[in-house]
Amino acid sequence: MFRIKIYLCAASLLLAGSSFAEDQVSADQVVGAIEKQFGVTPGQRRNHINGVCMAGSFAGDKSIQAYTTSPLFSGKTIPVIGRFSLAGGSLKIPDTARNPRGMALEFELPQRKVQHFTMLNVPVFGAATPQSFYDGVVANTPDPATGKPDPEKQAAFKASHPDAQALVEYLAKNNPVTSYANSDFYSIHTFKFINKADKTTLVKWRFVPQDGVKRLSDEQLKTAPARFLDDEIMARTKTGPVRWDMILTIGEPTDEQSNPTVYWPTDRKQIKAGVLTLNSASPQQGGACEKINFDPLVMAQGIAPTNDPVLLFRSPAYADSYAKRLTGR
Repeated sequence: MFRIKIYLCAASLLLAGSSFAEDQVSADQVVGAIEKQFGVTPGQRRNHINGVCMAGSFAGDKSIQAYTTSPLFSGKTIPVIGRFSLAGGSLKIPDTARNPRGMALEFELPQRKVQHFTMLNVPVFGAATPQSFYDGVVANTPDPATGKPDPEKQAAFKASHPDAQALVEYLAKNNPVTSYANSDFYSIHTFKFINKADKTTLVKWRFVPQDGVKRLSDEQLKTAPARFLDDEIMARTKTGPVRWDMILTIGEPTDEQSNPTVYWPTDRKQIKAGVLTLNSASPQQGGACEKINFDPLVMAQGIAPTNDPVLLFRSPAYADSYAKRLTGR
């Protein structure tokens, strides 16, 4: 109940205090469009429906306290509950699909506080605004008459939404990963780190697997089973821990902070900020991660959101989906 109150409160505050003047689309409209695209599995997530729970710990580097007062970087070991997932709202989507993979983490901080990181294994997002994301869902929704998206609608969307192109290009050039353990994961959005002197620093982060990023070859894509990601990570963790280095990228005040489809310059300072250790993975049904709403705006001290409209919109959209699955819809 404690978690539920946190998530719904965060969503309510966001809905009351945020304005999406340039985007008339609502959270319920976006979730409804996803439901129309994929169908509904009652009681399940509307997006990233395929997933697996995991548990472990995070040890942050105390040097990062120069940028933030977040207890993540106290140097102490922090318990973590998380979830790996595959983008999409259908249980039938194969693990070989050229879709982003997700890593969602809930850090259990002192005094019953929590911090969420909700990441994807792609460096950019596929939409600059909620309206653009909605338009993409609509354009890729199957036509009832054919069971497939309308090519003309897809072409029209591509021509009118250049913000989607960076992600399309990245997915086309990078085959799906062989394992969640061999995938990197990106914050996607820009965040603010705030230190003791109340100085704000723009940051992005990524989690880099210590075992390296490994992708399926074109031949492996043809023969890989429809489902392998969940079983592989559960088997992997039984043989020993899996680790990722958290790499923090320090931004400049002039860097893009409101558009998650734009890459930052490659020469920005990067710092190893900590190590995530995964000790176990288990089926999400009945697991510790199943009922968690990994809202990326659930934050403790020292970390704050930017005015990225997609980041701010995720909270009410997640809350809408969360409320539906809590009631079994």
